[in-house]
Amino acid sequence: MTVTNHHPTDELLALYSAGSLPLSQALCVSTHLEYCDACGHKLRYLDRIGSTLMQKLKPSPASAELKVRTLEQLDSLPEKQVETTSEVNSSLPRCLRQFINCSCDNLGWKRVSADISRVELWRDNNGAKVELLKIRPGGAAATHTHQGDEYTVVLEGSFSDEKGLYQRGDFLLRDQNDRHTPVATRDCECICLAVTEGPVQLTGFFSRILNPLIRRAYAV
Repeated sequence: MTVTNHHPTDELLALYSAGSLPLSQALCVSTHLEYCDACGHKLRYLDRIGSTLMQKLKPSPASAELKVRTLEQLDSLPEKQVETTSEVNSSLPRCLRQFINCSCDNLGWKRVSADISRVELWRDNNGAKVELLKIRPGGAAATHTHQGDEYTVVLEGSFSDEKGLYQRGDFLLRDQNDRHTPVATRDCECICLAVTEGPVQLTGFFSRILNPLIRRAYAV
């Protein structure tokens, strides 16, 4: 198990345990859990608490019609197939493999700056963008804030910003109050899973003129 130093909050883990997170946020937590034994232990504890509370609830009667519909839906589910993990993505967290069926090198990365490339995986129902970001060794992102929460999990390599160093498996949450400049370490490229609930807002004197273009590109 990878040693991680940055984790989801206990509140976020509790919402994950309760099944109350949007899918995009849950994907980030799930990815982190595959690296972090400490958070896995916390989650099992929260699951036991939730199970105990559920047992104390009084059951609500279900109508015969609801039972019939439920059984019909169960019968219509496809048979579970044995998972076949391709060698090209077996190093990725299990929860990400359903979105990536080829080598990371063949994902169709789009360059967004001299140092950064990205590939969008999907959009959540709440509008959040789920993507992979790749920073070349020693590369940096422009200094920015956020117009919405940004969840990040490091998959490969490492990077730093004004608040610290983040390595494989680390989980970060940034909001509109955070201003930072991510910089990849020089030893290897850094690949991250990123969920953004709004476009970034560049804060540099000259780069700020790009913000209207960034907002329009995010909406596409």
